[in-house]
Amino acid sequence: MSALATAIYRGRERVPALDPADRGLAYGDGLFETMRVSGAAVPWWDAHLARLAHGAQRLGIPKPDTAWLAEAAAALLADAPSEAVLKLVLTRGVGGRGYAAPETPQPTLLLSVHPLPAPFDGPLTLRWCDTRLALQPRLAGLKHLNRLEQVLARAEWNDAAIHEGLVLDAAGRVTCATAANVFAFIGGRWLTPALHEAGVAGIARGWVLANAPGAQEAELRPADIESAGALFLCNAVRGILPVGRLGSIDWAPHPALDELRRRLRRDVPAF
Repeated sequence: MSALATAIYRGRERVPALDPADRGLAYGDGLFETMRVSGAAVPWWDAHLARLAHGAQRLGIPKPDTAWLAEAAAALLADAPSEAVLKLVLTRGVGGRGYAAPETPQPTLLLSVHPLPAPFDGPLTLRWCDTRLALQPRLAGLKHLNRLEQVLARAEWNDAAIHEGLVLDAAGRVTCATAANVFAFIGGRWLTPALHEAGVAGIARGWVLANAPGAQEAELRPADIESAGALFLCNAVRGILPVGRLGSIDWAPHPALDELRRRLRRDVPAF
């Protein structure tokens, strides 16, 4: 579906279109954030900006000024639905042919507003994906533009009854779903895969790690997931979604998951 509204900037100058020589288009040289909008505001705005700044520092891309970016986003959201999705793409900007980056890049910023996905309260039905994520510590945790692995994983099924797929890394460790992080209730606490070599450190994932008592990162294998007491996926647009089935394994509603979802709703009413 096309965006409801867009704004493209080269530096701070608004431009009518993306340059064909933009490195984000040519090489995926950039980062993005996908944000829930509620009441014309972004509930986790500061967390998204912090992750963007962290990713920009690691990739060596100048980050946009925080105050200017807030004004640009607010201007685009002024005429947007009260409940929507705001996507931000930051690239290194225009460069010549070849991988060498320009010495003084002028970043491109693309802001776009999209309809909020239809509400879905779960439970989700999952499958295991055959596509595995490459191990690349220099990119691990970043929400960078190179998402072909996720595209390939999501292309593995076309069954409306299956909502998401869990993905392993090249070492056989559970990493994430194609578009969400995963948590498993094991030993009385919520555990999520450590993302030192692959995967995206999600904003909702960060909230759970900070707010669920005892929640922590761990190395998880498929057997750990399949034997867990409860399972959920989370991302910054949909919040926390319970998992009801993975392959032939079923989970009943779990009080620990119900309590965590109530806590999220109290903290972030948009969810």
